[in-house]
Amino acid sequence: MKKYKIAVIKGDGIGPEVIGETIKVLDKTGKEFGFAFEWNEYPYSAGHYLATAEIMPEHAMEEMSKCDAMLLGAIGDPRVKPGIMEQGILLALRFRFDQYVNLRPAFSLPRVKTPVDLKGIKIDSVVVRENTEDLYMCIGGTTESGELELPVDVSRGKYELTGSIKLKTDPRYPFAAQAAINSKPGVERITRYAAELAKKRGEDTVTVVSKSNAVSALYGFFEEVAKKVMADEYPELKYAMVNVDALCYHLVRNPSAYGVLLCPNLFGDIISDLQAGLAGGLGTAAGGNIGEGLSMFEPVHGSAPDIVGTGRSNPVAAILSGAMMLEHLGEGEASKKINKAVSDFLENASNEDLPFEFGGTSTFEQVGENIRRNI
Repeated sequence: MKKYKIAVIKGDGIGPEVIGETIKVLDKTGKEFGFAFEWNEYPYSAGHYLATAEIMPEHAMEEMSKCDAMLLGAIGDPRVKPGIMEQGILLALRFRFDQYVNLRPAFSLPRVKTPVDLKGIKIDSVVVRENTEDLYMCIGGTTESGELELPVDVSRGKYELTGSIKLKTDPRYPFAAQAAINSKPGVERITRYAAELAKKRGEDTVTVVSKSNAVSALYGFFEEVAKKVMADEYPELKYAMVNVDALCYHLVRNPSAYGVLLCPNLFGDIISDLQAGLAGGLGTAAGGNIGEGLSMFEPVHGSAPDIVGTGRSNPVAAILSGAMMLEHLGEGEASKKINKAVSDFLENASNEDLPFEFGGTSTFEQVGENIRRNI
């Protein structure tokens, strides 16, 4: 029997609850399809940091590199200053394993209420977000003196970026600066991924989300490189561009209007949450951080510390993330089975059997068990 070695960080808050149910669903699916899992659990989280002052050691990431994929629950605790855990765990993993694709599908699920009237039309869209560049390069700082030097020593999968940026005001005022980078190899590879995904989905268009009319160097460059890749390598597909502000307007008015949305890092982060809201909430939102090495799959709803231990957490997004992991591992039929099990459960469940987020009264354990019954 084939066995997949999976790194697991259950994380903070509701992370252990929803990942626990996901593991049970994946184990049952594996038995049905003739494969198994070896779960390698790691403690790294805000809770671990508060107890030990340790964030993410290099030796742990070296161990993780020998795994086939990773499941991540949620990272975050209101007792920890924002940015410490996000940069120390989430961004560290993305950069260490060059997970250059952040994949965020948004699709309609049965009996999940949406904030806009879809008039019977279903959402089936996906954000392909560049995951290692843009404003997430971690090149920034603040100054009280009016002078600032930003040392640059960044490693990405395709290049090393070194140097420094010196800035000062006259007269001297406190200020903050953050540098954003989009590189040719970075834009080329994310464009290729989006184009291949559009072909796989049977679509004829890739839409680039931009703002080059205001940020001409950074996003004008992104557009130009993406457009050239599309023209040279994917002439059978159409290239389209929409400004990010206009896209937000159009999505609210017609959430089903777009298929594959190719986004720079910052815009992808924002648009994918908007898409999740339009599809019915973060409890529906699965996510994948994908690269040539270790890829990581996670629900994107966060740690939700206010509902920990109440049973009200919703495992659907985590379970759908597990299905994404199976597809990445080449277990496409098993992945489809989980997606169908989730859909069948939601369609046929009594009102009480639905998760709290979807108007029911079932605990995360009851929801997980009901989904497993449909495997």
